[in-house]
Amino acid sequence: MHWHQRELRLPPLPRGFHVITRPVVDALPELTAIRIGLLHAFVCHTSASLSINENADPDVPRDLAMAVDRIAREDFPYAHTLEGSDDMPAHVKAALIGTSVTIPVRNGGLLLGTWQGIYLGEHRDRGGPRRLVLTLQGE
Repeated sequence: MHWHQRELRLPPLPRGFHVITRPVVDALPELTAIRIGLLHAFVCHTSASLSINENADPDVPRDLAMAVDRIAREDFPYAHTLEGSDDMPAHVKAALIGTSVTIPVRNGGLLLGTWQGIYLGEHRDRGGPRRLVLTLQGE
C-alpha cells in the first residue's frame, strides 16, 4: 500500500459551483500508478465545500448555486455577521454539503460516473484562494 499527499491551491473563484476534477487529477501524478485505491479530497476552509455532481450541463452549477442560496439565505437573522452578510450563510452551506469527498481509484484513474465531476462550492463573494489536501492511497 502506498500513500501520497499533496496540497492543491486553487485561485480565487467567483461565488458558485466549479468543476475542479482536472486540477485535482493534475496535482496527483502518482494516480496513474495506482491499480486499486481511494482518493480523499478535503477543503481547508469553513466557507467552501466539496461535492460530486453532474459535470456535463452548464445549468447544473447555476441551479446548485440557486438552490443553496435559497436554503441558506443572506437575509436570515444570523448572529454571526462580523465578516459580512455572505459569511454565515457560507458556513451553513459548507456544513450541509460537506468539506470532503472520497473517490475510488482503479487502474490509474478516478472511478467517477460518466457524468460526474468534483465540485468546489465557493460560498463567499470574495473567498480568496482555496487550499485542498489530497490524500491518495492504494497499490
